[in-house]
Amino acid sequence: MAQETRVVTAHLPTSMAEALDELAYRTDRPRGWLVKEAVGAYLAEEAEKDRLTRAALAALDAGAETIPHEEVVKELEALEAEFARRAAEMGQD
Repeated sequence: MAQETRVVTAHLPTSMAEALDELAYRTDRPRGWLVKEAVGAYLAEEAEKDRLTRAALAALDAGAETIPHEEVVKELEALEAEFARRAAEMGQD
C-alpha cells in the first residue's frame, strides 16, 4: 500500500537550489527524492538531540553529578594547547 504524501513548498537560496539540481543530475535522482532524504535525516538528527537532551535533564533531576562550566573550559583550553603543541611539533619535522 502506498504511503500517503503531502506537498511542501520551500524557498531556497539560488546557490542551494543549483547545488540540489547538480546533485540530482550527478546521482540520477529526482530533486524531490533528495529533499525527502535530507529532511528525513535532519528530522532524525533533531529527534536524537531531543532524546539526549531529555535524558540528560532526567539524569540531572535524579541527582547526576555535574561539572562546573569553568572546569570544562579549562580542560578544553588545555586540550587545545596540547593539540597546538603537537601540530607545531609535526610541522618542525
